Amino acid sequence: MTDPRDPLSLADDAPLLAAWLRFDAGVRDGGITPFTIPGHKHRTDLVGEVIRGDVPFVGGLDSMKQSGGVLGDAERRAAAAWGVDFARLSVGGSTHANQAAVLALGRPGQSVVISRTLHRSLLLGIVFAGLRPVWVRPEIDAATGLPGAVPVAAVRHALAENPDACGVIVGDPSYVGTMSDIAGLAGAAHEAGVPLVVDAAWAAYFGFSPFMPPHALTQGADALVTSAHKTLPAWSQAALLLARTTRTGGLLDADRLERGFDASQSTSAAGAILASTDASRALLQRHGAVLVDRLIALVHSARERLSAVGGLVTLTSRGAQHPDGWLEVDPAKLVVLLAGTGAHGHDVEADLLETGLPLEMADRDVLIPIVTLADDESSVTRLVEALISSIERHRGAPRRMMPSSAWTVESESALDPRTAFFAPHETVPASAAPGRVCAELIAPYPPGVPVLAPGEIVTAAAIDALRSTLADGGRIAYAADPTLRTIQVVSR
Repeated sequence: MTDPRDPLSLADDAPLLAAWLRFDAGVRDGGITPFTIPGHKHRTDLVGEVIRGDVPFVGGLDSMKQSGGVLGDAERRAAAAWGVDFARLSVGGSTHANQAAVLALGRPGQSVVISRTLHRSLLLGIVFAGLRPVWVRPEIDAATGLPGAVPVAAVRHALAENPDACGVIVGDPSYVGTMSDIAGLAGAAHEAGVPLVVDAAWAAYFGFSPFMPPHALTQGADALVTSAHKTLPAWSQAALLLARTTRTGGLLDADRLERGFDASQSTSAAGAILASTDASRALLQRHGAVLVDRLIALVHSARERLSAVGGLVTLTSRGAQHPDGWLEVDPAKLVVLLAGTGAHGHDVEADLLETGLPLEMADRDVLIPIVTLADDESSVTRLVEALISSIERHRGAPRRMMPSSAWTVESESALDPRTAFFAPHETVPASAAPGRVCAELIAPYPPGVPVLAPGEIVTAAAIDALRSTLADGGRIAYAADPTLRTIQVVSR
């Protein structure tokens, strides 16, 4: 077996990586002097090392006429890796891939059944496509206040109530790693004759180890979006859109997927992003079982050490016989619950930032450090020891978990998101906003899940929940006024 620590060993199975290596070597030894973009011409004496490795796809990894076919080759290999007939590599992250999938689903005016814990990119995809969202909410785990599974029965009911629906979209696993019955959701969607799209941005490694859950496409999903940059060793903005299309008996039109993908893909795609995605796919296929198993072991060890701290809880799977009920959690997701220690998550986050350990998420009660294939025992041990030290420093009276407003605030739609997005709007004091129709997207971040979306009726409960997040030191994202003194609403 080749050494997973030697990227050169992957090049014979990763055509984009091989092309990047050839071009980069040519620039370094002077054999290539490009008269194409990018404008830095690979000189590091102008703005510094920040441009190192930036090779374009067109005019870099392939000719301007794309005569080498390296991207098509790489995408065919990705499709084979996930067992489907369609794969596109995105340089716009799961945001772009999600929106491409939405554009492939239906016609303007149709409804789409979608989990309310969606990423904002999906809501904007609905705006682009002119669809009407029919929200289904995940079950809220009584023990933690975090979102659990999206109920199959709720999806089936929503489809029955909305026979014009063009598809079902869920984010799974969730931002906190909780998982749904994808096979059951796919069955419900297919009974209604519509596809299931799964935003699995946080789970690119699913299906590449017998100790990891299978990926959604093996469970009946029609399309899978995943971020290579979130959990694999790929450049930022690296993602994949994978699908089973009508070419092989699926429910998604391959031509619509192509058009949707190309509609918002950059025509100046970054070759380094594409090459790193290709390399990460090859790495998973060659060494995934070893690397993913090691990742699971690292997270398991961290959970055990942290759970031994008084009052500290880590989120893990529970069987149906557990007193708190069934819960399935990504075995490689580390979620730390602080309420029992009395420590405030923002204080712990500040300590870790000062120590050089930035976290993916921190609110009052929940911390999420992202552990990936790139971590090892040394890095995870450093994280765990710093977490324990900080929690002990800030320990206080135990409290109850306070669920994020992202998971709990109920919404009521008055207009479809596209109509509200393009409608004339006005800015009003927050005190005058209840009862009006929201014109903007407002979310606590992280996780970036909307509490108010275009077309929804503003309620005092939503404003109070958002202000509670703000008062507790959290960030309000996407709002024109992140202080929440004012809110943009549709003009009367």
